[in-house]
Amino acid sequence: MTPYTWVDSLVMTFIPLFVVIDTIGNLPFVIALSKGLNRSERFRMINLATGAAAVVGLFFLFLGQFLLKVLGISVGAFAIAGGIILLIFSIRYMTSGRMVEIIKGDMMAVVPIGTPLTVGPATITTLLLLATQFQIYFVLISFILNIIIVWISFLLTDRIVRILGKTGIKVLSSVAALLLAAIAVNMVIHGIQVIGILPTTP
Repeated sequence: MTPYTWVDSLVMTFIPLFVVIDTIGNLPFVIALSKGLNRSERFRMINLATGAAAVVGLFFLFLGQFLLKVLGISVGAFAIAGGIILLIFSIRYMTSGRMVEIIKGDMMAVVPIGTPLTVGPATITTLLLLATQFQIYFVLISFILNIIIVWISFLLTDRIVRILGKTGIKVLSSVAALLLAAIAVNMVIHGIQVIGILPTTP
């Protein structure tokens, strides 16, 4: 295998994962969910969130196809379930001012930040697809690099908070909740299309 082929394979596995993980797009949700936490609590939340995302991604990378086949779960059904979860969180924020009330502490980092926001149905589907097209260690390296980027980006939320201020964070959180609802609905529609109930748009 030539060096060019190595680089080419890494690029073609890294870019799709970078797009679907959408680290920058997830920052407003991290800011909203970490509101009120001190620096050490936020650092712990970020570590747990990225750790959970990594575990979920690695699990599905190596065992995802086998697990879904054994359980008889389609990718479409997985997408619908993830979309419903995100929609519940967004509605909770728009009605009560908080995305999370029942889920607190460590679980807040795992759900929804770790999954399904960072590693959700789209990322899992991409991992499964890439694993069928490239040697698995290329997908593994690209996924780990993306998780590192996520971790570093989430750590920079403190600077973003200082720049935006309380008013800016409040506005950003409200916009994030609306965007989260739109993402959730889109995930549900995509899942329905995958199942075959709705036609796939060109």
